[in-house]
Amino acid sequence: MSSEADWIAVDWGTSNLRAWGIGNGGDVLFSRVSDQGMGKLARNAFPGALDSLLSGAVAAAGPPLEVLICGMAGARQGWLEAPYLDAPADLGGLIFSAVRPDLPSVRLAPRILPGVCQKVSGAEDVMRGEETQLLGLAALRPGFSGVVCMPGTHSKWVELDGNRLERFSTAMTGELFEALGVHTVLRHSLAGEQMGPATEDGVSAGLAAGLERPELLTSLLFRTRAAALLSGKGPDWCSGYLSGVLVGAEVGGRRAAIG
Repeated sequence: MSSEADWIAVDWGTSNLRAWGIGNGGDVLFSRVSDQGMGKLARNAFPGALDSLLSGAVAAAGPPLEVLICGMAGARQGWLEAPYLDAPADLGGLIFSAVRPDLPSVRLAPRILPGVCQKVSGAEDVMRGEETQLLGLAALRPGFSGVVCMPGTHSKWVELDGNRLERFSTAMTGELFEALGVHTVLRHSLAGEQMGPATEDGVSAGLAAGLERPELLTSLLFRTRAAALLSGKGPDWCSGYLSGVLVGAEVGGRRAAIG
């Protein structure tokens, strides 16, 4: 039974809600997922979404059970705002800035961890959720010091020194891929982002182009359409190329920072 869990870890994203029951030795005793992300919930719906997710996984009676939440539940439009820590930040201090939202359940004792912000003029940035993953990396790799790339819809490039987050930047690469494929002329060449035999070739071509000339990204993007019209490239190649050129330009544009 999940009532054996010592505590519950929750990642509350914009699109999805995930929870894991953690045992005394750190083992994962159960996991749950739902589509009740922050973007679908009014503020008063968060308690019910959490209760529903854990229904049947947590005994109704028993001592208070700690629920540690990271992610968008702590955003301004989320359950209860957890103000950002300022970078540079000691990630070991996340727990001391957690906020406690109200929850009717007598069993669950939720705390929402803060995100991290960067207020440097010209380099303003924010994260919610990734800082907790970085703390896990620091625990698994004691003494690590270097650059961490965290892929995702909004990927993060982070300078980490032990538990200390020095600075970071966000790239909207995943969201750009979706937006370009739905709302621009490139959509005519993608036909639903089909995967096929030529996808890998498209990815390779895009990666090479983006890595070599990231400063030409806006021109390289249009090759997606031109290659379909003039070179007979199919939707599978074009989808791969668009993905590859965006990722290549993201990495290529940061070579000075990671090289």
